[in-house]
Amino acid sequence: MNIIIIEDEFRAAKSLQNLLSDLKPDSRILGVYDSIETSIEGLKGNKPDLIFMDIHLSDGLSFEIFKSVEITCPVVFCTAFDQYMLDAFKTKGVDYVLKPFSREDIAEALRKVDELKKFFQKNELPDLESIIQKINQPTGKSSFLVFKNQKYTTILTEDIAYFYIHNEITHLVTFAREQFPLTQPLGQVAEQVSDKQFFRVNRQYLVNFKAIKEMEHYFQRKILVKLTIETPEKLLINKEKTHSFFTWLEDR
Repeated sequence: MNIIIIEDEFRAAKSLQNLLSDLKPDSRILGVYDSIETSIEGLKGNKPDLIFMDIHLSDGLSFEIFKSVEITCPVVFCTAFDQYMLDAFKTKGVDYVLKPFSREDIAEALRKVDELKKFFQKNELPDLESIIQKINQPTGKSSFLVFKNQKYTTILTEDIAYFYIHNEITHLVTFAREQFPLTQPLGQVAEQVSDKQFFRVNRQYLVNFKAIKEMEHYFQRKILVKLTIETPEKLLINKEKTHSFFTWLEDR
């Protein structure tokens, strides 16, 4: 572990170096700085894993350092004043040690840093691209069990062009133009499939986004929807539903 100490009291800095050497024998002190100015210069050339930082320095409060250089590692603040605790934790502070500090104080601070490191190693951030892909994938029922000609078979939802009602029975029609009756009413089917993938254009039809070929204006401000495969009747969307339909089309 590479450590930087920012402390303007010589005895405190020396005591801290001795304690760190004892408690973390594998650590390396990259530098000891006693002012805002020297700390900024030192941090520009070093990438520490941990910083022990006094708040009151000879040329001001050490919070000024954060305005001039990006600090990405944890910081343990060591100070004789407790009124800056809130400001410390608003920055990169993981602990706040009051002077005069003891061996136990520094050991506890190092323990907190180690726990923080283990937490982020264990809980690695997932790949952003894979998250986006999962979010964009349609949710809902992935297949339907159908029965026809004395046989049961499974139809993948992604292969279904549309559902419709005929003689009060719900049917599904695939992109391969196969048709199967279902036992569920169309309203229940609409609740089972992804509302991002399927839209109920009217009381009789529930259509797959991938099946939509084109749309055109129709009488009485209705929209005529044409699919890539034929439907028994014209698919008409009334004017009250037009806005939600076009919003659905764009929302992907």
